[in-house]
Amino acid sequence: MKKFSKLKVALSLAKPGWEAQKKLASIGYEDFRKPKPSSKVAAVLLLLVPNSNDSWDIIYIKRPSNNPHDKHGGQISFPGGRTEENDRSLEDTALRETEEEIGVPRTQIQLLGSLSQVYVFVSDFIVSPYVAFCETLPEFILQESEVAYVIRKDLKELLSTEILTKDLPIRSTVLKNVPYYDLDGETLWGATAMMTAEFLEIYRSILI
Repeated sequence: MKKFSKLKVALSLAKPGWEAQKKLASIGYEDFRKPKPSSKVAAVLLLLVPNSNDSWDIIYIKRPSNNPHDKHGGQISFPGGRTEENDRSLEDTALRETEEEIGVPRTQIQLLGSLSQVYVFVSDFIVSPYVAFCETLPEFILQESEVAYVIRKDLKELLSTEILTKDLPIRSTVLKNVPYYDLDGETLWGATAMMTAEFLEIYRSILI
C-alpha cells in the first residue's frame, strides 16, 4: 500500500498529459484533440485489484459487438460512461458506472486520483479517467448489455509491454499503423490505450 500512497501524491501533481498519451494516439488524432462546447461528458475508472503474483491487475472490459449503434462495440475500455443528472461529480459518475457495469460497489473502491482528460471525437465525448484500487479481489457481476467480459492485465507485465503498430479494421474502414498494447491477444488501442500510457508513465515515476 506504500506505493499507492506515493501514487496518490503523483496523481495530484502536474501530469504528463498529451506527451504520454500521444505515444498511443492514432495517426491524425492530434487534429481532433479539442472538444466542442457541446461535447458530451463521461468518466471512467482505471481499477487496480490484487492478483496471486503479489502484484496488481488493471481491469479492462470488452464491449459487446452486437450493438450496431455502439461506435465502440467490440473494443476494450475501462468501466465507465456518460454522466447523469443525479451524479454529484465526475468521480461519482465513474463509481456509479463501474458498479453498474461490473458489479463492484463503491464501498469497496478507494480512489487515488485522476488522469488527464481525453477527447473521443468519434463519439464526441470528453472522458475524465479516475484511478482507484480494491484491497481485496471483488466479485465481478457483469451488465451483459454493456460488458462481454472482463480482462485482467498484470501491472508488472504491462509496464514492460512494448507499443506495437498494425492496420486495424474498424467498421467500414481500415486505420493504418495504429499503435496498441497487446493484452494477451486482445488489442488495446485508442482513448483507453492513451489513458493507460499516461498512467504507466506516472506509475513508473514512483518506482524510481
